[in-house]
Amino acid sequence: MKKFLKFLLSFGPGIFAIGYTIGTGSVTSMIVAGNDFGMDLLWVLLCSCVFSGVLIYVSGSYYLHTQETALFAVKKHMPLGKIIAIAIIIMVGIGQWNSLIGILGITSNVVFEILSLNFPGLEDHKYGVVIALALIIIGTFYFLLIKGNYSLFEKVLVFFVSMMGLSFLFTLFFVLPHPTDVILGLVPKIPEVEGAGILLAAFVGTTMAAATFLSRPLFIQGKGWSMSDYQTQRNDAVVAALLIFIISGAIMAVASGSLHGNGHTISHVLDMSKTLEPSVGKFAVSIFFIGTLSAGLSSIFPCLMIVPLMLGDYNEGQLDVRSNRFKIITGIASVLALTVPIFGFNPIKGQIITQVFNVFGLPLVVLSFLFLWNRRDAGLPSNRLVTNLIMAAALLFSLIIMVNGLKDIFS
Repeated sequence: MKKFLKFLLSFGPGIFAIGYTIGTGSVTSMIVAGNDFGMDLLWVLLCSCVFSGVLIYVSGSYYLHTQETALFAVKKHMPLGKIIAIAIIIMVGIGQWNSLIGILGITSNVVFEILSLNFPGLEDHKYGVVIALALIIIGTFYFLLIKGNYSLFEKVLVFFVSMMGLSFLFTLFFVLPHPTDVILGLVPKIPEVEGAGILLAAFVGTTMAAATFLSRPLFIQGKGWSMSDYQTQRNDAVVAALLIFIISGAIMAVASGSLHGNGHTISHVLDMSKTLEPSVGKFAVSIFFIGTLSAGLSSIFPCLMIVPLMLGDYNEGQLDVRSNRFKIITGIASVLALTVPIFGFNPIKGQIITQVFNVFGLPLVVLSFLFLWNRRDAGLPSNRLVTNLIMAAALLFSLIIMVNGLKDIFS
């Protein structure tokens, strides 16, 4: 157990990449995708994770070579850099705050559903109880944010990400999709059904999160890594991308193996787990609930932090978690996060819609890193052909997904 705990705590900033990427938005998108399309979107997940891994590596390597954080470097070196950096802050900030709204909505509803299974009388007071739970959750995380430091944030994330990963992988043992479906899922195709574009945009928005790449230099700075940790940084990026693919793929596979083709509709929080019960049993459903809850809680920290982190990056090129600006902005985000519980929106629909916004700033972020990675005066690695090709493909991929999402939104 001591060795296992030491292994978990050895994770670096990659744990924040997992926290940003796999939240209730990812869980919801994977379950809806597995329910509606089986394993047909596995290729999208694979592409997103490969692109994410390379961008995580590039953003971290750029910092180690130059000691410049992402937005500070964009402002300093790119043509129209200030305008581009501000545009990125606005688009990514809106996307992440929208995600936070959806995350708190689902998380508070998941806790309510768990409580109502043991205390049926709570159903008559659902609205008030959900709001109270949301207040307790967001209040606790805000308190930890303003009192904690990078080391504390990392340890909290390690705990929730570990719980999440173990829960989803455990559930997968109870129901597996057919191997042929998994293989065919790696063949690129877009389902020709209404709403597929929006689901794809939400899918990519949550598995290829721009905030992950922007924040990585700051978290490496907080970790205190230098050029002597270059190999560690690369390994951390690979492990992060691999775990994102494995955990997300496990969620999709569970939904595909037990729900696809059965005519189920996922419209409420409990639908995501109740429909699994005939296949995997009540015990596995409880474990799945724990995984969903851990996914939500592991994403609240990063989403609350992202806007003040980006502002600190833009202005000073420093990790800012102690200033009054940090406390005020995370406080505003905490209040906005209560939108879904207060207005009683459907948390499933709310989560998918909020994830779509994340894809709009993605092409600009990828383009910025492509530019920075090819600076001639920065002392960057000479062999950049493979990373450049993958980032160019990531840029094209993000543009195609964004256009498909916009078409479905305005059709």
